[in-house]
Amino acid sequence: MTSAPDIDASTVSYESLIEAVATQRSKPAFAELFEHFAPRLKSYLMRLGTDASAAEEVVQEAMVMVWRKAESFDRRQASASTWIFTIARNKRIDRLRRERRPELDPNDPALVPDAEPQADRSVEAGQSRLRILAAIKNLPEEQSELIRMAYFDDKSHAEIAAEKDLPLGTVKSRIRLALGRMRREVEDLG
Repeated sequence: MTSAPDIDASTVSYESLIEAVATQRSKPAFAELFEHFAPRLKSYLMRLGTDASAAEEVVQEAMVMVWRKAESFDRRQASASTWIFTIARNKRIDRLRRERRPELDPNDPALVPDAEPQADRSVEAGQSRLRILAAIKNLPEEQSELIRMAYFDDKSHAEIAAEKDLPLGTVKSRIRLALGRMRREVEDLG
């Protein structure tokens, strides 16, 4: 084991190496930590299901965090390995969260709510709806039923023909006749 400048090589511990990084920004101490922990962290992350390249990236992020936050290490609260493995585990969790929940773009058109309709347009739409429903009511029963099935139940003409046991041509002609009658009743709406 190579030692940090102010640390005796025979008694070096990983906790001491972290403290040397914290107090002296010791690159040799950090290099020794990296050499020891990086392969172990990668193996640990891969056992958790992280692929090799992602595991390497997480190890890099974790070890950068060790360098930056070494002064927050407290040997009374955790061992060096516990502290470093916890950092790596948290980095992995952060990465999974980012992948599962991508950043939202507030300018994405799908996220911009539709503008509220103007009051007069809402009133007009309500009146038009009532007139269309009244026009459907005025149709002969066999036509109004087919209109409801086609436009309110969203059934195809073939499905209606099968359900009503009618020829397809009859269903199409009744719907066409019904639409023609309705159009005459509400033609001023267009």
